[in-house]
Amino acid sequence: MIHTTRRRLMAGAITAMAAVSLGLPAIAQETKESVKAAFVYVGPVGDFGWTFAHDQGRKYLEEQLGDKVETTFVENVAEGPDAERVIRQLAQDGNDIVFTTSFGFMNPTIKVAKQFPDVKFEHATGYQTGSDNMGLYNSRFYQGRAVLGTIAGMMSETGKAGYVASFPIPEVVMGINAFTLAARKVNPEFTTQVVWVNSWYDPAKEADATKALLSQGADVITQHTDSPAPLQAAEQAGAIAFGQAWDMASFAPNAHMTAIVDLWGPYYVQRVQALLDGTWEADNVWLGMAEGEVVMAPFNDKMPEDVKAAAQKIVDDTKAGTYEVFTGPINDDAGEEKVPAGQVVPDEDLLKMDWYVEGVQS
Repeated sequence: MIHTTRRRLMAGAITAMAAVSLGLPAIAQETKESVKAAFVYVGPVGDFGWTFAHDQGRKYLEEQLGDKVETTFVENVAEGPDAERVIRQLAQDGNDIVFTTSFGFMNPTIKVAKQFPDVKFEHATGYQTGSDNMGLYNSRFYQGRAVLGTIAGMMSETGKAGYVASFPIPEVVMGINAFTLAARKVNPEFTTQVVWVNSWYDPAKEADATKALLSQGADVITQHTDSPAPLQAAEQAGAIAFGQAWDMASFAPNAHMTAIVDLWGPYYVQRVQALLDGTWEADNVWLGMAEGEVVMAPFNDKMPEDVKAAAQKIVDDTKAGTYEVFTGPINDDAGEEKVPAGQVVPDEDLLKMDWYVEGVQS
């Protein structure tokens, strides 16, 4: 079940989310008495990370709209041809809207959306859409990565973090960069060693990558993979670490300093309600801390008070719009200036980021 505090956070985020939607012109639609909504997941609902967070959002949708919505989901869907088959089947099964929740589902969603113009489709973390019945939604996870980097920079004794990464796509690259930039604000010599596991969810690979990073001198572990395995390996080694997409403290009560928590529920309620009201539009939104979609799990009591204060300041300033981690000067990993002093990297460049900041070792 979703923690009560997070339920309140979800409910409070709906209005703010609506304010930042940049929609295309609305299509004339009829109101509905009920909606069938389907979700396509890249991992298992029990990963306690990315897919778990989306499924908590699905459950929140059911709680909020009751008998006005009927939901189904398919888990462990491989990115590629299998995704296209699953998405098409869900459209054929009479679903009114299909949420496809992984970057690699983008092209299959575009293809199926064109074939089913009367069904609505929404794709998470993508950048392309091919028809007016397909929308995009994303979360500014990198804002939370800056909080993690600040903590890492202050607490690391070796000045070296290990980063267990999934795939080198912009979403992951910008997270690595945000983490490293924030850590180097605290310790200019801080480095981040990246290991790519080429999977979103593979506990064995994630654990092995973590152990390798720890053996190379890292005393902080962070991840953009979805199992608790890196945290558990860090716990065994006496290192500190951070959860992914949800509060994973129960798996590593000593190592887990905090986590980025993805609150998708209010967005799902907003979009299904729009279908009920006949006002759904093919939006393209990117939401973050200010809208309540990105929040931080409780800080571990083992964190020193000055570290907690510094981390909370990043959160508060990000919400207020007075802090942006991607503000120049920023050098790339070759030491060349990439972003001039005072310039903020625009969204369109963040969404196609394919370079690393100084301090990243990949």
